[in-house]
Amino acid sequence: MSPTIDTKAAAVHHDLPTPDPETPMRPRQPYKLSTLCVAVENPSMKDQYGSSSVPIYQSATFKGVGNEYDYSRSGNPTRSHLEHHIAKISSAARAFAVSSGMAALDVILRLLRPGDEIIAGDDLYGGTNRLLTFIRTHVGVTVHHVDTTNPDAVIPFIHPTKTAMVLLESPTNPLLKIADLALISKEVKERAPNAIVVVDNTMMSPYLQRPLEHGADIVYDSATKYLSGHHDLMAGMITCNRDDIAKQIAFTINSVGNALTPIDCFLLLRGVKTMAVRMDRQQATSQLVATYLHSLGFKVHYPGLPDHPGREIHQRISDGSGAVLSFETSDKELSEKIVGSTRLWGISVSFGCVNSLISMPCVMSHASIDPATRAARGLPEDLIRLCVGIEDSSDLLDDLEHALVDAGAIVLSAQQNKYVRVPPGHAALNKAVEQLSIGSSSIKGVEHEWFVSAPGKVILFGEHAVVHGVTAIAASVDLRCYGLTTPRNDGKLSAHFVDIDNFQAEWDVESLPWGASAPLGQSEMHPEDLDQQLIEAIHAGPLRELGSNQNRASNAALAFLYMYIKLTSAHRPSVHFGVRATLPVGAGLGSSASFSTCASTALLLLSQRISLPSIPPPISAGHPHLSHHGRHALERYSAEEANRWAFIGEKILHGNPSGVDNSVAVFGGALTYNRPGFGKPSGMESIQGFGSLRFLLTNSKIPRDTKKLVAGVGLMKQEQPEVVGSILDAIENISAQAKRSLADSTEFGRDNLLRDLSVMISENHRHLVSLGVSHPSLEIIREKTAAVPYNLSTKLTGAGGGGCAVTLIPDDFNDASMKDLLSELIGCGFDPYLTSVGGSGLGILSPYPEHRNLNAVVIPPWQVTPPETPDEAANSPDPKNSIQTLFETKSLSELTGWANGLGKWLYV
Repeated sequence: MSPTIDTKAAAVHHDLPTPDPETPMRPRQPYKLSTLCVAVENPSMKDQYGSSSVPIYQSATFKGVGNEYDYSRSGNPTRSHLEHHIAKISSAARAFAVSSGMAALDVILRLLRPGDEIIAGDDLYGGTNRLLTFIRTHVGVTVHHVDTTNPDAVIPFIHPTKTAMVLLESPTNPLLKIADLALISKEVKERAPNAIVVVDNTMMSPYLQRPLEHGADIVYDSATKYLSGHHDLMAGMITCNRDDIAKQIAFTINSVGNALTPIDCFLLLRGVKTMAVRMDRQQATSQLVATYLHSLGFKVHYPGLPDHPGREIHQRISDGSGAVLSFETSDKELSEKIVGSTRLWGISVSFGCVNSLISMPCVMSHASIDPATRAARGLPEDLIRLCVGIEDSSDLLDDLEHALVDAGAIVLSAQQNKYVRVPPGHAALNKAVEQLSIGSSSIKGVEHEWFVSAPGKVILFGEHAVVHGVTAIAASVDLRCYGLTTPRNDGKLSAHFVDIDNFQAEWDVESLPWGASAPLGQSEMHPEDLDQQLIEAIHAGPLRELGSNQNRASNAALAFLYMYIKLTSAHRPSVHFGVRATLPVGAGLGSSASFSTCASTALLLLSQRISLPSIPPPISAGHPHLSHHGRHALERYSAEEANRWAFIGEKILHGNPSGVDNSVAVFGGALTYNRPGFGKPSGMESIQGFGSLRFLLTNSKIPRDTKKLVAGVGLMKQEQPEVVGSILDAIENISAQAKRSLADSTEFGRDNLLRDLSVMISENHRHLVSLGVSHPSLEIIREKTAAVPYNLSTKLTGAGGGGCAVTLIPDDFNDASMKDLLSELIGCGFDPYLTSVGGSGLGILSPYPEHRNLNAVVIPPWQVTPPETPDEAANSPDPKNSIQTLFETKSLSELTGWANGLGKWLYV
């Protein structure tokens, strides 16, 4: 084996024409590479008009006979400028521009003949593997994949006559393995003189590495990446120093016609000018990101780290560490969550762009390599690749840290006062619950009471019209549903829905239809469709004795039991689940969604599928909120998981919900919603900057038939399309204006906002009346609130036909007038609720003793606690500190104040 050598000092620099710094005195030092990147002019091809930029010769043909250019497939002045420039900065004699990086490799592989052998790395770009597989199968070329980071592994495959090509990458993609280009080139030339050494230099670019200086015969780049830098064109570059090879490459390109177009040559020239400044910034940030991940204990692949196995070689053959790195989490599902939790890092294949990208190679760029081959080549399925752009490094690190926290990969350590990695092999959510010292429920049940709450919602604008593509605006209401799980540990599951027909039931846990449900893994998501077999089994089993007059209670119990069986099949906790609500049930205020949110969140906590901050700091009074940059409220992933399961509950209750109600119940605030299928962007969008508003919600107590009301509007649209169309357009305009006003409320001014909302509320209601979805009771409420001295604006909300009306209350509306108005509405048989809109979402009472007010849960001596079983006495919370009895006996008027007084709440 020959010793390691350094050919860098002996590199041959081809003296291609380049701008010469003019001086009458003496010649200056040669330009640095960063200067050459900018100096794209070719002195032998000066533009007759002295243009600062190379002109685009957008012409297929050129006039004349025997001239340098005749047909752009064979040659074009703009392409010649580009090729000269790339050759100069690559230490090359010739350069060729083609349509993509893979087109470049295709041109190079056409140098091979049947029977030839090629030695290639075992950690190559997925597209390279795909093309090598094709030529092995169809051309009769033998391909040996070896670990090119070890030159000793290459030598046994070098045959003096059969080895025609050695294909190298350094660093490799995506494991950043380093090949000693200089040493391997030397060994190949000594053992197989006719073999061609080819290097894919895309990961480095000519700015950081020039393999021709180290003995390579051909170098190619996907110029789509760093050479261009903006992902706005596809291009490939081939460079070489051998005239015989250059002639063959030129022949192939001219024959197949895959040369780069003039406009793309111009764009690529423009990109190369900024390559140095881009890559300098990208490298600097990459070093910070790699160091950060390494400090957390992740296995990081980046040649800039001191412990990278190929760092010494890389430093010898290159001028920098590059801007691509990868790291392992030891858990594929965790990696998927991290990638999905980023906001600034774009999820995309490719790299080299000014924008930072994140991906999982095994499911994206390298998915074409079968899993067995990936495993054999040591490509981890959990690998995450980061391609660093030019954004501010602090923003990129902050976004990455948020993604790691949200995914449960790192948690806050109070002892170290910093984020630390969750040990491999421990699910992040389980770890977070373990840090709360919550016992396992696999045998004796969960030993903790979980108290959760979720708000109702109100549709401010766009009811009914949303079904036909109009934007709807929904906001949370500070009337809430509360859910409480209390351990029983006697093998029983019980439920008490005080405000839903005072439903009470008790079941033997083991008698539930567990066999009818396929269990879900700890991190497994629920399929899109409901498990109809389980639904039928619940109806036929636990709910078989409920009568037809208990439909609401039956549906709520079905949703609870369905989620209980799906989420807790691994340990089947014995608990009691109680529900209370300060918002009216069935009045169009999202009571079912808030119920589903409470039930799903409590069960997710029981099953240890969501987490709370490990040791949160003291929280100030009131409702602390979690933004994307928050740290001390509910983690983002936990909220999103609760929302997914709340939507499952809504599907059970309503069949085909929009997802608006449960999203508002979980995240609070306000959002817009557009249904898909109407030729414009669909989905939900949070209204940032939404300020809390006072509203009066008045329940008419008139039952509604939502399906009938929706069908009626649909029929009216069929019969009078122009009339209904104009109404829908008017409502869309109102929603758009309301969204702008609500989002810009600070700049717009509070008084102006309230005045405009008042007008829009009245207009929206008139349009809904025209659609025939109001009700005499709602019109009475509207007339009462609009009368002197109140002068308030009111509209129906939800489906109409009964249900609730919403009235905007100005900030200066006096208490005496409010008292009189409430008395009038109550006198008419209505139930009014004075509340605020746009507040907090899902809340969980902090389980930490230092955050609890034990005086609030001491049961008065005249209240009798339920008898305990022996197991309960040993394992249940101290009954004096249990909140179950007070929770189910507090009046509705006392409930909210009492719940807030129990201790600190964590809110989304």
